[in-house]
Amino acid sequence: MDAAPTTLRDRAVLFLEQALQRLRAIPVRARVVLGLFLLAALLFAIHTAVTSKNSSLRLKVQHGFRSADISVWVDGDFAYSGKLTGSTRKKFGLIPESVGGSLTELIPVASGRHQVRVRVEEYGSAQEDSTTGDFVRNASQSLLVSARPSGMALSWQSGASGGSEAPSMPGWLERYAGSIFLSIAGSIISALTGFAIREAPGYLRARKAASQTSSPSLPS
Repeated sequence: MDAAPTTLRDRAVLFLEQALQRLRAIPVRARVVLGLFLLAALLFAIHTAVTSKNSSLRLKVQHGFRSADISVWVDGDFAYSGKLTGSTRKKFGLIPESVGGSLTELIPVASGRHQVRVRVEEYGSAQEDSTTGDFVRNASQSLLVSARPSGMALSWQSGASGGSEAPSMPGWLERYAGSIFLSIAGSIISALTGFAIREAPGYLRARKAASQTSSPSLPS
């Protein structure tokens, strides 16, 4: 009789041997399906890590509107919508001078290089402008927006806050990697679905035949 494993290393080796034996007992097709499933799960995990919003856009708006709508897009994707409200400012506290207000909003984005487009609309009249900025991982980048009825101006505030820059993949790869991973994972899942649809009838027939064979026949 073999002695029982006593050390952690012996137990690990025994567990690995048992796992390999079970794996060899699995049909080749099932192993292929399992491998494709694990690959799809890995691609989804990579997609989540790549496209996670680990940076932020700090929007700082100074405007001259009593009431207006503001919208923000990042790389063409809608990111924020809000309301601008202003009040009348008085010179020396007595003479009405102008209408103005401010807004500050923090918008999560992924680190890397992105195009930011800002649109302000008042009573059907709209103005918009866009700019491109580099976003650092675990930090925020401030975009100053000056919006008046006469026009709009965007400018980046120098420096980023909230953390230090970490090495990241090139901007084009970071932007499109998520779509690539999702496309590959979607193709794998489609293949797995087609395989399951093709093999399911045969598998059910085999199970039914095995069940009938193993069932004892009733005496006549």
